[in-house]
Amino acid sequence: MEPGNSPIRNAVRALIRRDNNILLLRKEDYQQGERFALPGGGQDIGESLEQALNRECLEEIGTRVGILDLVFVADTFKPRATEPQSTRHLVEFLFTCTVPGDYVPQNGHHPDKHQVEVVWAGLDELADMPLNPRSLIPHLAHASQHTGAVYLGTIDW
Repeated sequence: MEPGNSPIRNAVRALIRRDNNILLLRKEDYQQGERFALPGGGQDIGESLEQALNRECLEEIGTRVGILDLVFVADTFKPRATEPQSTRHLVEFLFTCTVPGDYVPQNGHHPDKHQVEVVWAGLDELADMPLNPRSLIPHLAHASQHTGAVYLGTIDW
């Protein structure tokens, strides 16, 4: 199998907190409506996880990030918009990160598909927001208290 056609893909996500807020991408389209996601995306061949995370953050939120700790690893099966319906097996690596102190939320030079804007959202608001993947919500508020990586098993998209 060609390396680019692997049925399993690594993905990196940035958990960026400031005070009691978390930085999220706001996405919108006519099929799925409004939804939110953590900055990040797929790892390219030849990239380290840290390189992939910084590339994705530059593209989506317009800044490099300071990468602190790997806090979660999880398998997820993301539905794809294909005919016939299919899924993508992702191994998600979630890192706590920082942005510069003067960072103002903004789209980067190559926003994610359907990305409308970048926003700070209150951690106490997450339960009522359409965040993907939803099963991460209980883990996000306390991620900075974890020591070492935590394998979450399979999470629902």
